[in-house]
This record gives sequence, C-alpha cells and structure tokens, in this order.
Amino acid sequence: MSGVYVHIPFCKQACHYCDFHFSTQLGKKEAMVNALIKEMELRKEELPNELVETIYFGGGTPSVLSNDEIEQLIQTVYSNYGVIDQPEITLEANPDDLSSNRILQLSKTTINRLSIGIQSFFEEDLKLMNRAHNASEAENCIREATKYFDNISIDLIYGIPGMSNDCWKTNVQKALDFGLPHISSYALTVEPRTALKKFIEKGVVPDVDDEQAQEQFHILVDTLEANGFVNYEISNFGKPGYFSKNNTSYWLGKTYLGIGPSAHSFDGQHRSWNVRNNVKYIKSIEARELPNETETLTQTDRYNEYVMTGLRTIWGVSLERITTEFGTKYVDYLNQQSQRFLEQGLLQLTEGKLLTTKKGKFLADGIASDLFFLQ
Repeated sequence: MSGVYVHIPFCKQACHYCDFHFSTQLGKKEAMVNALIKEMELRKEELPNELVETIYFGGGTPSVLSNDEIEQLIQTVYSNYGVIDQPEITLEANPDDLSSNRILQLSKTTINRLSIGIQSFFEEDLKLMNRAHNASEAENCIREATKYFDNISIDLIYGIPGMSNDCWKTNVQKALDFGLPHISSYALTVEPRTALKKFIEKGVVPDVDDEQAQEQFHILVDTLEANGFVNYEISNFGKPGYFSKNNTSYWLGKTYLGIGPSAHSFDGQHRSWNVRNNVKYIKSIEARELPNETETLTQTDRYNEYVMTGLRTIWGVSLERITTEFGTKYVDYLNQQSQRFLEQGLLQLTEGKLLTTKKGKFLADGIASDLFFLQ
C-alpha cells in the first residue's frame, strides 16, 4: 500500500512561524494545477505494484483551490494509479476558507477527512502568528464541519510566547468540547528566515520557553489520554479507528509519491524531492522533465530513519527488525547506546521493542539522535 501527497504551494498570507514552501501570489494557480496533473501522468509508472490507500492535500493552504480543481486532481490519481476502495482522502484547510456553504459543497466531493489549521482559539495568539482567520471563525468552522464530516482533525500549537498553561488548557478543552476524533499538536519552533525569528531577535516577541512548552506537552498528553485519545505519535492523538492513515504510512516506512514543488517521495530505498520554486517547477513539468533530485539511502540511513520514526510512535523500534534488516552490528550498537536512557527512565524495553516512556516522549528526537549509527 502507498500514498499520494499533493503539495499546494499557495497561502493567502504568510504565517510568522512558517518555513514551508508557499507563495502568496495566486496568479499561477491554474498553471500549477495543470502542472500537478501532468506530474502525476509523468510518474504513473512509479507505483507499478502498489495500491494507493491515502490521498493527502497539504501545503500551503489546499483550501485555496476550488472544489472542481480538487476533484480534478483526485480523478487524476484514479486515472493513473491503482486505488483501493474507500481510500482516506484528506484536505488541509484553514478556517477562513471554510464557510458553511464551502463545507457543504466539500461534503459532496470524494474528500472524506478534513484537517483544519486552528492553531489556537485565542485572538492574541492568532495575531502573533499572523494567521488569516480569527477566533470566532475557528470555532464556527468546526461547528459547521462536524455536521457533514465524521473524520476531522485540527492542529493546535503549544509553547506560544505569552501563552499561559491555563490558556493552553482552555484550548485543549475547547477541542474536546467539539467531540473531535483526532488532534495534531506541535510545539512552536523558531525556524531560520521566518518573521518570528526576526521578531525574537529584535525583542519584539519573547523567545520560546522550552520548559513551558514541555509542561504544556504533558498537559496535552494527560488531558487527551484521559478522554480516550491514543498518543500514537508524539504530535498526533486519535480516537481508536481515527489515526491518520496518511501520517502513519510515513512512520511505518511505506512508499509514497510526493507531487508538487518541494514535495518528497520515498520508495523504500530512495528519497527524492522536487524543486522549491513554483516557476521552475511549472516550466520543468511543461517541458516534460521532472524537477527533482534523488538520493539512495544507505543501510545506515535507513537504520537511523527507522530509529527516529519508531521512537516517535507507539510501535517503537523492534530489535528483531533491526537484526533482520540491518544485522547484529546495529542491534548491538542500539543496545549499548540505549542503556543510559533505559536507566534514566526515558526509554523502556517491552516485548522486544524500544519505546519512549511518558517522561522521555517529549525528548524523543534528541534521544534518537544519540542512537544514530555514525559512519
């Protein structure tokens, strides 16, 4: 089984914290949709023996596309690849695009999962991040979406400068009050070359407090788990039966095809990525040339990636799989390197699988880097 990810590189405005590839100039939207279609056609041989089980529209802001444009892209997937019955088809959307009528019309398409970029229910947080929606739009769009969609996820951000633990608890409780089956939640990170980075350097905005972010992460985990959610990946919480099939496929090392500028693809042995430039991408595709670079992953690359993704999930890192796929050299190294984290109570070994403990979960990426095999 595999997935198709379609990157829609447009946004109405730039969020202060975002370093994803996008443009606020929508003039080339039609040319971009045509290029996305052509790229799928050019790459139709890349999933010869795979059935597509997930189609995911990410960005950027995919909801800037019309419903007709989205359906056109979905039908192109069906025309060029084998697709299972009832695949998970997700659209990332922002509240300001989700009017009552738009939600109603989306419910008539083949999209069956919405991922809504709420980030916060507080006006001051949304203004600090330069989100295009306001607090009332955040609540209204969820209220409307739950009338037509069963499978809904929202994004929330913690560790926002100035956000108290009480405000964070209110954010989480509001999400629970809507009865949503899935929540993705991320710590605010300060990326280079973003407006947020510049504001912090100039003292306009206080820096992110890592200790408070960790406190808010634990509040999140405790609250959601007490309400029937499974923290199946560090940043993702789902009710049973509502885990994101798209995201899960990445963490379990399944193949996926990334369509659009900056999109990444993976076939188990190779990783490729498209150019991060809309004009270059469109010109290249129009010339029937793929604007991508490819790297072949070494055995050590694949081991390191498995450790990184495994420690972030409830499935952990299987010592048996390490032995089978990579050899005793790697499993001996892993056992040696993980010993101090086991002693510190940050990792646990359960049924032959290395897992982060509740105490170690927030630190998973740092722990994983210490378990990497260095060539």
